[in-house]
Amino acid sequence: MAMTLRLTPEDERALTLLAEAEGVSKQEAIVRAIHEAAARRLRREKIGTLSAAARHRYADLLDRLGK
Repeated sequence: MAMTLRLTPEDERALTLLAEAEGVSKQEAIVRAIHEAAARRLRREKIGTLSAAARHRYADLLDRLGK
């Protein structure tokens, strides 16, 4: 799938610096950034879900410890 990406001059400079720092093409830098952002989001969501489940499961204990 082809896609056109429009960047501001500042974004273009940032992308160039990122690609150079990683030793990859700009396209590869963009793909990596997308994958990293998606992985972070999924981790945050999973941690949030697990945290909510643990708070629910141990609510009585947490309440007693808080007193």
